[in-house]
Amino acid sequence: MKIQERTGAGAGRSTGPAQPSVGDRLPTPPRERKPALAALAVLLILLGALGATTLVLQAGDRIEVVKVTADIQAGESVGTGNTTSVLVAADDSINYVKWSQLDSLKSYKAKSTIYKGTVVIGDMFTQGSSLPAGKASVGVALKEGQYPADIKPGDVVAVYNVGTGNSGSGSGSGSGGSDSSSSSSSGAPIVPDAKVNTRSDDSDATISTGNLSLTLLVDESDAAAVARAAAAGAVAIVHVPGTGN
Repeated sequence: MKIQERTGAGAGRSTGPAQPSVGDRLPTPPRERKPALAALAVLLILLGALGATTLVLQAGDRIEVVKVTADIQAGESVGTGNTTSVLVAADDSINYVKWSQLDSLKSYKAKSTIYKGTVVIGDMFTQGSSLPAGKASVGVALKEGQYPADIKPGDVVAVYNVGTGNSGSGSGSGSGGSDSSSSSSSGAPIVPDAKVNTRSDDSDATISTGNLSLTLLVDESDAAAVARAAAAGAVAIVHVPGTGN
């Protein structure tokens, strides 16, 4: 009987290997820490935050100023047709003309040529005479054939008296001391280097006549001779190289 009891007691046991209990799991290796990577991540986050803050501050510290979209000659004024607004970084050391001041700026004259694309500053304009010392502004009316077709403000031209009489005589030329009649007969210009300030033609007219009006900047001593020749319709101009007056 005792033998049977021992056999029956062992019949329900598994013959497989014993499994470890929960408390007997194998130890895992400790997790490797990388402080350098963690510091780099923190640094990148801080740099990103600083960059975003800088952009926000710069965007909030901009002002709207005046920029010219077409050349403005000496003595001319700005207007809505030759200006636009742009945003620039505020700088107290630069005398920008704010876009809100455009209407006030229209009463001022450019001291010298302001070229297309320039962000203007107040020092470029004056309320008084815009002519340089010793210079005069003279208007001339020209017919087709008396001027080059590509003439434009800012160009330097030689002014000739092409009359056949003595209509241009009398005043001495500041360039060479001879009068305009002798300049005409000798082929010398009245003024060798006048600067074109403004140009006005009939290009917008339905029928073009080819007439052209120019305002020239010349020496005061040459102004009378140019004006007399212009009044007689005896002025012709030639485009010459140079930087102007």
